[in-house]
Amino acid sequence: MDDIPAPFTSSSRKVEEEWIDLNGHMNMAYYAVLFDRTSDDAFEAFGLGWEYLKQTNFSTFTLEAKFTYLRELHVGEEVTSTLQVIDVSDKCLHYAQELHHAQEGWLSAVMESIVIHIDMSSRNPAPFPDHVQEMLREIHKAHASLPVPTQVGNKIGIRRK
Repeated sequence: MDDIPAPFTSSSRKVEEEWIDLNGHMNMAYYAVLFDRTSDDAFEAFGLGWEYLKQTNFSTFTLEAKFTYLRELHVGEEVTSTLQVIDVSDKCLHYAQELHHAQEGWLSAVMESIVIHIDMSSRNPAPFPDHVQEMLREIHKAHASLPVPTQVGNKIGIRRK
């Protein structure tokens, strides 16, 4: 990747009517859908999408994900997400995504995730190929100067005064 976007920004997606719950806003499960779909844009741009899977029989599986919900989304609203690489190892990628209202720019939610590289023939973890590790390190380097969302790394718990 010659010109690494920092952070990577997805194409926009619309909140679908069937995603709305009894409270009149997007159900929490569909935030995961939106984050997943918008991360596909980044993974495609990074060369780790469908073609990578078809050509190499390797993919990534999510090991852990944490969501922070900040502002409601409603039917028809358009969103984009940014993706920032936080850390990379030989088998894992740690990243954060922020979901923003596409027109107004406000932050709706943050997701922190760790994925692991998987050999689909054995369904076991495997190191990223050298060229992929190098590319991911370059993206990490390009993202290193970005401010890390405050929600990243926070443990869940009730805040007491």
